[in-house]
Amino acid sequence: MKKILMILTSHADMDNTDSKTGVWLGEFTDPYYEFIDAGYEVTLASPYGGRPPVDPLSELTENITASNRRFNDDDEAKKKFNNTHRLEEIDTADFVAVFYPGGHGPLWDLATNETSGKIILDFYNSGRPVGAVCHGPAALVMAAEMQPELLQGRKVTGFTNAEEALVFRGNNIPFKLETRLKELGAEFHSATLPYASHVQEDGILVTGQNPLSAGPTAKALLKLLEKTA
Repeated sequence: MKKILMILTSHADMDNTDSKTGVWLGEFTDPYYEFIDAGYEVTLASPYGGRPPVDPLSELTENITASNRRFNDDDEAKKKFNNTHRLEEIDTADFVAVFYPGGHGPLWDLATNETSGKIILDFYNSGRPVGAVCHGPAALVMAAEMQPELLQGRKVTGFTNAEEALVFRGNNIPFKLETRLKELGAEFHSATLPYASHVQEDGILVTGQNPLSAGPTAKALLKLLEKTA
């Protein structure tokens, strides 16, 4: 069975506040079940290994998705989530694609993690799809710092500055993702309205704008895999 690697944040704390962050649960569960239902095996990894922190806001009733409820009844998926591999344990040769869910956490750890950056470059430079959604594209920052041409002129999306303003967390994060991706040479695209679903493809790089884009981003990555199968 072909395998997809999903890399999750290990970071829980926001700056200048007692509020917590971590993985936005639906941005993990929506893609996870898209991959599982398409017949792929999914391996989970994170910088620290073990159970990643979950953004408490993503577990509020208004943010619960059908895949969240499915996850709550899925003992195998919960065991995987509670026991993610450390990034250093990952052999990228075992996987056909890599995918980064969001939550604000990646702005701190995955954006600065060299092992994660090398993993992205291993996939990208060998022609295997790289997917990320919402704040997950923050992981591209380290990869682009290691290989500057990675994002030069590439069409990408992610959580926008306008969306950041609407969640009132702009003063509690190390940088704004849209601004940083542009600084690295990316051609940033987004939906006309904040929080509308938007997926951006550029070759084997697939990015999604926000939580509603998580499932569609995973589907776009699966289509890429079908083309290269």
